[in-house]
Amino acid sequence: MSKKQKTFKPKARTPRGFGDRLGSEITDERDMLLRISKIYESYGFDPLETSAFEYTDALGKFLPDVDRPNQGVFSLTDDDEQWMSLRYDLTAPLARFVAQNYDALPKPFRRYAFGPVWRNEKPGPGRFRQFTQCDADSIGAPAPHADVECCMMLSEAIVAAGVSKDNFQIRINDRNVLSGLLESIGIEEGGDQTQKLGVLRAMDKLDRLGVNGVTQLLGEGRKDESGAYTEGAKLSDSQIGRVMNFMAASADTNGQTCDQLSNLIGSSPSGEKGVSALSEMARQLTALGMSDSHIKIDLSVVRGLEYYTGPVFEAEILSDLKDAKGRPVQIGSVASGGRYDDLIKRFKGIEVPAVGISVGVSRLLTVLSLLSQSQNQAHGPVVILALDPERMQDYHAMARELRDHNIRAEVYLGGSGMRAQMKYADKRAAPLTIIQGGDELEKGEVTLKDLILGAKLSKEIEDNTEWREGQPAQFSVPRAQLVASVKEVLARH
Repeated sequence: MSKKQKTFKPKARTPRGFGDRLGSEITDERDMLLRISKIYESYGFDPLETSAFEYTDALGKFLPDVDRPNQGVFSLTDDDEQWMSLRYDLTAPLARFVAQNYDALPKPFRRYAFGPVWRNEKPGPGRFRQFTQCDADSIGAPAPHADVECCMMLSEAIVAAGVSKDNFQIRINDRNVLSGLLESIGIEEGGDQTQKLGVLRAMDKLDRLGVNGVTQLLGEGRKDESGAYTEGAKLSDSQIGRVMNFMAASADTNGQTCDQLSNLIGSSPSGEKGVSALSEMARQLTALGMSDSHIKIDLSVVRGLEYYTGPVFEAEILSDLKDAKGRPVQIGSVASGGRYDDLIKRFKGIEVPAVGISVGVSRLLTVLSLLSQSQNQAHGPVVILALDPERMQDYHAMARELRDHNIRAEVYLGGSGMRAQMKYADKRAAPLTIIQGGDELEKGEVTLKDLILGAKLSKEIEDNTEWREGQPAQFSVPRAQLVASVKEVLARH
């Protein structure tokens, strides 16, 4: 007798670094994107949507710094054997679009875009392999005026997302300043690119790894908690000391920081150019009412992407974030950006000045959740109980009447009894249910059950007599007053 072959059953699991979302997680993001988009539009930016996939050579090797096309990005080959990759940000596709439509576009070209991006990197708290960005970029706009506008607009966008202005800080630096630093430790612009990138990427991890972790990455290397080893930049102790001193050189005011920078790297052509740009940005931002504590020059800001050529920006949350168990959570920057004057040059052969910002919507939602500042309460629709199969048209008429007045409503369609229907309403986080059985129908009434108030009172009232006599969470109204009564209950919450 042959052995019965076992039927394969795949394991239901979510890929590491990815996640499923439901209900308010999606509506919170949708509403946040709408609010940020309105800020961008108020500055005169128009929307643009590009495809999720780009040819890998069009994306360039700005995120992955090795030869493998799938390092840092998710890639596949098309049927014509060309490599395609999921976009790792919204800027590289923009550069391709501008190059492809260059002559037809107004200059400057001002666009905003939002959508998912994908990175084949190690996930962590608030760091996902798929996340949503919301960008705005000015193409054909030279420094520093467009950079100043980006900083102002970024501040307004984060406030619109739901974070108070005193709860975050925008930190700025300039890649030319960093080039001046590299020159001062003996790494020339045309020198060892691997070592240069190693230094910049190590500096960019200061907020996540701290001084000790960055020092290790500037030296021989670092092993993380999982045992994975990252090769270091192989700097000498004296070089490491100069880098760490540079990162700690930010002064109390932006003007003082620029003065210190002039003394540190002002003799370098790159350094002089970077200090001049930061100094002018600081002057304009002050004149526009932006305080040094809100938009601050911070020499530890690097930005890991290699395509930046001038000022770079990051927005950091100032509050100490903790999870539900009280453990500290490191989120990193919630928004970033900078100048990338050479990116379109890869396609066109000419330098096209460009600057942009990118809001990490997924991270901001994580922050708001940790701060208990989510914009939407997790309320589901009003649920109309279906107690008599012969009267379904009446129940649907009630639901339609509520929807006509912009109230989310649904009729229970599960085919179960009243107890199961009430459990369903609880699982749907319904704010209230509507009941019309035979008694209510005979009286021309409907019964409303306020589930939010009922849950609250059930914790406060312990005496059954008091509960039966009060019943403030359940009451009947004439059928004609259905909409007004539902609105009144919803207004309580």
